[in-house]
Amino acid sequence: MESWEVLRNATEQVGVKAVAARLGLSSALVYKWCQEPATTNPDASGARNPLDRVRILYETTQDAAIIRWLCAIADGFFCANPRALSAPKAEQLLGATQQVVRYFGELLSDISRSIENDGVITPPEAERIRQAWDRLKSHAECFVVACERGTYAHPRRQ
Repeated sequence: MESWEVLRNATEQVGVKAVAARLGLSSALVYKWCQEPATTNPDASGARNPLDRVRILYETTQDAAIIRWLCAIADGFFCANPRALSAPKAEQLLGATQQVVRYFGELLSDISRSIENDGVITPPEAERIRQAWDRLKSHAECFVVACERGTYAHPRRQ
């Protein structure tokens, strides 16, 4: 689905006028965002929309924090697809498993350090816990996806 189609579908839920009013923009501009851009169709009149701009910003910076921030705003989590291994071996499976366990241990350690002295978790400590949790979720998801893709499957022995 193209960005303009996503915006068109999303604005249909609340109405273009409501979106335009909330953004302090004209309804005409929001309507243009919801049309196919002229760059792909010479007969179209769409304007470069915010989703395309965010995509360009991400592609330029290659900083996944942009995507993670958007996901967090939507009460979600971003996890990049894992890279495919060229020749899976038993030690790669062991290493991947150990990495998930290591990140889980780091999370538990951050939690323990946060509460051991005063029994409370301060905002900076909560931020460290969040970072450890996000790292664990990301690596665990990549591990599970790799398993589902058969990355660690061994050929059947005869």
